[in-house]
Formats: sequence, structure tokens, C-alpha cells
Amino acid sequence: QVQLVESGGGLVQPGGSLRLSCTASGIGFNFYTMAWYRQAPGKQRELVAVVNSDGSTEYVDSVKGRFTISRDNAKNTVNLQMNALKPEDTAVYYCSAQLRARNLWGQGTQVTVSS
Repeated sequence: QVQLVESGGGLVQPGGSLRLSCTASGIGFNFYTMAWYRQAPGKQRELVAVVNSDGSTEYVDSVKGRFTISRDNAKNTVNLQMNALKPEDTAVYYCSAQLRARNLWGQGTQVTVSS
């Protein structure tokens, strides 16, 4: 069964940290580009961070220096370490697995940054 399962969301105060994890099953994980997207209320889904199959990474400007994406191919897992969180980081965060025309999505996990 092909699925992506996210975990690690929650409520955190501004300046705090959270670590999101996404575990994939049913795919050749090593070959996939893995990414985290987010969607805030009333806004379009946006790409946050990408880790390619070769380990190279890309980030949207608004999270550079604060977020770190990593992958563990032995565990079929991609993580997003989020530090120095801001209220504007509040959103549902989605894990994505991409290979050629195939694009898989997780169910999403809520991240709320509020005092």
C-alpha cells in the first residue's frame, strides 16, 4: 500500500521549534524527490523545502536559515526541523513524494505558532 504518513505537528510559541516527520511505504523511496509544502487558511499551498534523491536541498526564502529538511533512506523518512518559528509559519504541512509524473501526498499535519 502506497502511503505517506506525517507526524510531529502541534502548537508552539513564537521562537520555538518543531520537528515534522514523514514515513513513506510502498514506493522506491531512494528515487523520489521528497518535499514539504504548507497551506495556510485562505492561501494557496506553497513549497517549503525539497530534498532531492541525491541529497541536495532547496528552501523557500521565508524559511532559509530556520528550517532544515533531511532524509533517511534506510528508514524511508523525510524530516523537517523547524526552528525560530513565527506566527506566519502557521499552516497545515504536507509531505510530498515526486518522481517524474507521479506526485504523492500525505494527509497533512497542523502546525500552529501562537502565544
